[in-house]
Amino acid sequence: MKKCVLIIIIFLTTVLTGFAQMEKPEEPVGFDRNRVFIGTSLNLGLSNRFFNVGLNPTIGYSLNNWVDVGIATNFNYYSQSASVFNSNSYKNFNYGGGAFLRVWPVSFLHLQIQPEYNWISSSVTDPISGQTTRLKLQAPSMLAGIGYGSREIGRQLSYLTIMIDLNQAVNSPYRDGIAGDPQPIFRGGFGFYLNSKKK
Repeated sequence: MKKCVLIIIIFLTTVLTGFAQMEKPEEPVGFDRNRVFIGTSLNLGLSNRFFNVGLNPTIGYSLNNWVDVGIATNFNYYSQSASVFNSNSYKNFNYGGGAFLRVWPVSFLHLQIQPEYNWISSSVTDPISGQTTRLKLQAPSMLAGIGYGSREIGRQLSYLTIMIDLNQAVNSPYRDGIAGDPQPIFRGGFGFYLNSKKK
């Protein structure tokens, strides 16, 4: 796990350095209200007997023409039905928050890494006996992925991102509750800058 995170950090650093050298340098400025954006995304995860849907409000700041940073919250519903490998079915509701780093190496492509922490209300049901066990859990996640979108600083942004959880926390809402395998998470989002420029 630590090797995966290290590889991603090295990759992002290399990409950032390479594109920083290609881009015309920007004049350093202080805090600029036109670079603050708010938005949200809808995430969806689907696989065999697995379903995940959630809302992810965000607030962020565009540091320059190719890097956004910010904080994100999440509200997710997750369910997994019984299978031949596990006779139990699962339903979870979780909420949490964390930070994100989004890098736009080219105008239509971005890389994202998002550490977050989640609080989870879980129910496990045995379909044979009908007995349900309720649990309160917590889990960290390290989401990483790639996406497509558009971004115009001072106006608006929109994107579609696919991510997976690189962390191996067994209670993560982004992992298979039976085998613990990471599930793909699709997030489609939009946002607008607080002081949108007038045309």
